[in-house]
This record gives sequence, structure tokens and C-alpha cells, in this order.
Amino acid sequence: MTKTQRSQSKVKRPTRAAKKPRNLSTGEWFEKLAKLQARLRAPNGCPWDREQTHMTLRTYLIEEAYEVVEALESGDDAKFAEELGDLLLQIVFHADIARDEGRFTAADVIQTIHDKMVRRHPHVFGDKRAKDAKAVLKSWEKIKAEERKAKGGGEEKKPASLLDGVSHALPGTMEGFQLTRRASRIGFDWDSAEAVLEKLSEEAVELRREVRGSEAKRIEEEAGDLLFAAVNVARFLHVDPEIALKKANAKFATRFKSMEALARQTGRELADVPRDEMERLWEQAKGAEVTAAGAAR
Repeated sequence: MTKTQRSQSKVKRPTRAAKKPRNLSTGEWFEKLAKLQARLRAPNGCPWDREQTHMTLRTYLIEEAYEVVEALESGDDAKFAEELGDLLLQIVFHADIARDEGRFTAADVIQTIHDKMVRRHPHVFGDKRAKDAKAVLKSWEKIKAEERKAKGGGEEKKPASLLDGVSHALPGTMEGFQLTRRASRIGFDWDSAEAVLEKLSEEAVELRREVRGSEAKRIEEEAGDLLFAAVNVARFLHVDPEIALKKANAKFATRFKSMEALARQTGRELADVPRDEMERLWEQAKGAEVTAAGAAR
């Protein structure tokens, strides 16, 4: 082999370029996901997926929704997208179970929500116009009431309520929030934040009175009224009470774990620390939290 031949032999021969994956549309990816879930539930698919029902999946549906909110608040877009995908999978899962039973399909789910959005936005897809968000909500409730009436057909039934459609399966804070938000849309609401805070104080007084009476049923009722008033305070101030409470829960857990760590620094478990010292550890944990927050700014 000549020098020239050896040199040429070292030259990289052109190779066929690897085929790049085609960018799929949203619809194509959804179709792939639906087919994947159907494959998992097929006779030769995943035993766990095949055993699931709408009822057994309820907990996962709720959990995934909360995890979406947590990811949203984290500011991590990759995590947010991932959790939205997990929630979407639950919807596809339920739709596939229904498809298998001949009840409805994922396409029916999408068409239903598509048509509903068109119907409930006549100010966008029709001739009507809405001057602001308040007008949109008022129109929305009117259209929903008409839909409920139409679904009733010719059957004799009780008149539709503005509160119809608020699910009793919601957590208590979310149900209370939805009920009072709907009522507020027709003007049934407090005039000021001070007024609703006054209602909260009033319910606290009533609960104290029932605690002195020691009647369990009455205490439960008044405790419920106090919590309901607290939900209204949050709603009136444009705060979602469920999210606010979850954040308060997380804050408590963080501080409590700090107390446990501080107790262990003295060679004790928190359960062995006297009550008054627990209070000092709580304040110490709070102080450390404030210092850390200030340093992060």
C-alpha cells in the first residue's frame, strides 16, 4: 500500500445519517399515549393495570392533582411538565377502562370538553361580548344553569340551584370555597375583609361557649362553623384555602422537625423534653427559619 493509499484509508468514509425522530404533533403524542395505555391493559399486558377500576384509581387521581400543584409552586418546569403528564395518564387510564366496557372513549372526553368550552364562551366564539371577567363569570353560571335544565328533560324535578355541581367529594376547604364563591357571584357576600374577619371572631366566641358546655355534637358543629368562616376569609382575600392550608402544614412540619433536631443535639428525643422547653425550641426553630429566609433574599 502506497503512502497515498494509506492516507486515503484513514479518511472517514461517509455513513448514512441516523434518521432523526420526526417531531410529533400534540394529537399524535396523545394517540401514542392512549395506545400505550390500551396495551398495558390488554390480555398480555400489565397485571396491575388490568386489575384497576375507576374506584381503585380514585386516590391516584387526587394525589396526582396535588403533585401538579406542588410542582407548579416549585418553579421547576421539568417537574411541572412531568407531573402534568402523570395527571394526564390518569385521565387516559379512566377513559381506557370506559372504552373497554363500551361506555365512552378518550375521543368522547376531548370532544365533550371542547364543545363545552365553545358553548360557554359565546363572547369568544359567538356574537356576544363580555366587558370584563365578572361579566364572563355571570354568563358562565347562566349557561351552566341552562345546561342543567336541559339535561333534566321533561322530568319533573326540583328547580336548579346555583350550587348544583359542587362536588361533595371535594376536601372540606375546597367545597366550602366553591360553595361561597358561587354565592358571591350573585352578590351574596360580605362587603369588606373586616366584616368577614368579624364573622370569624364571632364563630370563635361561639365555639368557646360550646366548649364550656362540653356537648360533643355542638362543639363539632361550632368548630365546623369556625373552619367555614376561615375558608371565607381566605376566599374574600383571593387566597385558595386548600393551598394556603397545605403551605401552613408544610411550615409546621419543617419547624417541628427542627425542634426534634434541636432536642437531639442535647441528647434527648423531643418527647422527653418538658412542655415549656418545647415552646422555647419552637421559637428557636422559627427564629432560624426567619434568619435563613433573610439570608436567601
